[in-house]
Amino acid sequence: MVGPDLTNITRVLSRIDEIHQKISPELYRAQNQNNNPTRTRFIDVLNDVNRIGANHNISGKTDYNALKSVIDSCAEKYNIDSELIRAMIQVESGWDTRAVSNKGAQGLMQLMPRTAAMLGVNDPFDPVQNIEGGVRYISDLTDKYRGDIEKALAAYNAGPARVDSGNIPDVSKRYVKNIMAIYRRLREAG
Repeated sequence: MVGPDLTNITRVLSRIDEIHQKISPELYRAQNQNNNPTRTRFIDVLNDVNRIGANHNISGKTDYNALKSVIDSCAEKYNIDSELIRAMIQVESGWDTRAVSNKGAQGLMQLMPRTAAMLGVNDPFDPVQNIEGGVRYISDLTDKYRGDIEKALAAYNAGPARVDSGNIPDVSKRYVKNIMAIYRRLREAG
């Protein structure tokens, strides 16, 4: 008897491991140090990250407490919820100040070089400049889209031209969904 095709499940579990390792490398290493064959459910990984969240160095580079005053200051200055900023940083870079995407986006809030220059960010790897620029940009986009945070996030990810044309890529839709889920969770946690 031939069993079910588990190829897709194996792919999903591999992707979960990649995400787990990215968002919480210390926790991932600790769980896999003893060659533990038991896989952690993704929801458990998210709960662990949420539990250790602000009090733990999520990426090994920086953490929320180290940047709380910068985030709170920018949130107030640009009228953006600090929880949204935290959610964006988590999704964009996993709190890695030196993060560089395969498309060239840089720093905590993954600013593209042209966008960073437009925003006056001279050093996108400087957390203060990067957060200031990223929050200013999402604030401008939120104004452009009349308070529609989801459209603003899609434009932050895919560019305003794509959002304006109605041609939002699936990857950007998933990006918005992920940020909104983390944002809601942070708001509920208070």
